[in-house]
Amino acid sequence: MNEREPEFTDGFELGRLDPARWIPAYLPQWSSRERAAARHHIEGGRLVLEVAPDQQPWCPQWDGDLRVSSIQTGLFSGRVGSPIGQQRFGSGVVVREAQPELRLYTPRYGRVEIRAAATAVPDAMVALWMIGFEDHPDHAGESCVMEIFSRDLGPGVASIGMGVHPHHDPRLVEDFERVEAAIDATTLHDYAAEWTPAGIRWEIDARTVRATDQSPGYPMQLMLGLYSFAAVTPDTPPPRFVVESVRGFAPRAGRAA
Repeated sequence: MNEREPEFTDGFELGRLDPARWIPAYLPQWSSRERAAARHHIEGGRLVLEVAPDQQPWCPQWDGDLRVSSIQTGLFSGRVGSPIGQQRFGSGVVVREAQPELRLYTPRYGRVEIRAAATAVPDAMVALWMIGFEDHPDHAGESCVMEIFSRDLGPGVASIGMGVHPHHDPRLVEDFERVEAAIDATTLHDYAAEWTPAGIRWEIDARTVRATDQSPGYPMQLMLGLYSFAAVTPDTPPPRFVVESVRGFAPRAGRAA
């Protein structure tokens, strides 16, 4: 149990997404707010992200058939036609719809926790990750708190992705691992990342499972999402990512120099 008071809480108890906490669209600068909008609702005080049968790919020009329902805590992009923006995920991407700069929650060091249940629907993935705000092009690293593909779920066991992706940050190197855990990840479990200037430590259900001495030294934002790699049909259950809580904590005293 974390004894610190959170500096960020999700607000799901409001019965709706709080616009002071979350932007309900996935990297809309590369697509549009409309196309990248998250399908979501609040159910019993929990956030449910869904990919619906009528949902179209979020960015077909550069990301194929991927359908996404994702929310985030920051937004930065350049002008239409420029390559400036967060998560330049492919060669040749340019801004299709300029976005206002928003810094709803962009910590530099601290702790992030999530309590959530993954989906077993085939060809789907759920994740909580942090990305550099990227107002400077090198501030582009990623710290993945948890990433679970439905293909990595088995009876009483799951492989949980966690680690660092450098993307466009030359100071970082790839350091990512799928950690096997003896859990049913389709039920609620706790995942956390403790981020200090000395590195990052990851936990599953309050147990440390891996660590790195790499540490992005710039503000990062939360990205909370559900990804479907195939179209959803009306005849099958839609993929759902159930999130009970997301919390962020300031660094412990003396650890954010």
